[in-house]
Amino acid sequence: MLILSACTGVQSPLAPAGDQASALHMLLIVMTVVCGLVYLLVMGGLVWALMRARSRRRKDEGRAEKRVDRALHVAAGVIVVGLTILITASFFADRALFATRGQDAMAVRVTGHQWWWRIEYRDPASGRWIETANELHLPLGRTTRVELTSGDVIHSFWVPNVSGKIDMIPGRRNLLDLTPRRTGWFRGACTEFCGAQHAHMAFDVKVEAPADFDLWLKTQAAPAASGAPVTGRGAQLFATKCAACHRIRGTSATGRAGPDLTHIAARRSIAAGTLPMTRGALQGWIAQPQALKPGTSMPAVPLLPADADALAAYLARLR
Repeated sequence: MLILSACTGVQSPLAPAGDQASALHMLLIVMTVVCGLVYLLVMGGLVWALMRARSRRRKDEGRAEKRVDRALHVAAGVIVVGLTILITASFFADRALFATRGQDAMAVRVTGHQWWWRIEYRDPASGRWIETANELHLPLGRTTRVELTSGDVIHSFWVPNVSGKIDMIPGRRNLLDLTPRRTGWFRGACTEFCGAQHAHMAFDVKVEAPADFDLWLKTQAAPAASGAPVTGRGAQLFATKCAACHRIRGTSATGRAGPDLTHIAARRSIAAGTLPMTRGALQGWIAQPQALKPGTSMPAVPLLPADADALAAYLARLR
């Protein structure tokens, strides 16, 4: 149980950091206690019955049948009480999960792809959508309403420290409310098998103070041209080799097949949690994506070593 609980607490339903996760955590405790007590009562009854059977005489058979009847009545009563407790706990957990549905909330759209996450925020200043990838930022104490869908196969969105899981189905929209209560980094993952790299379809979740979140969102809304160079050898290589699939706001790159890379260097990882965000990891991912994540839709970019280094250096400055 201790091993399965995920000791670090960054991806564990046993370390709730949000209202919805707390409701599910309480439901888990109630279910464990009720089912554990029923299990102990059943096993105790079996032991008692075996012990009585050894010492029982034929003249006691009539009384034994009466004891069996009483035991069955007690067992039925325990089952009814246990089920009533579980139904009541489930009812209140459901109410807690949807308690914020009628309230205003920050809108975020998340689209699952094989094998990465497209994440979009509504810019409060302009009203347009701001796109990022594989990293979800949440303001502490505010409710975020996440609209979930899929661009290919069925995926499932789960941040166990903050809320429960919900499927992402092509052509359908599902909603999930997140109300975090503790700051820090957490880990989310796809929990519906979606292909060869399902295990490498994770994302980072950062819960931060509202002021820090507002600053982050303002930075994300800015084009790359305002915070990083868009000229030079690396930028030219990106325009000729990568712009068909990726977008960098403020440049001529407007591709939509892959993640938006406007502020890629500000993220914690690349390739949906497969590699840490470093210049070397960027260069390795550009040169040999299939070696690092077999089956990914990212093709190897044929570049000379010096050109690969220049392209990685350019991306590493996009903060």
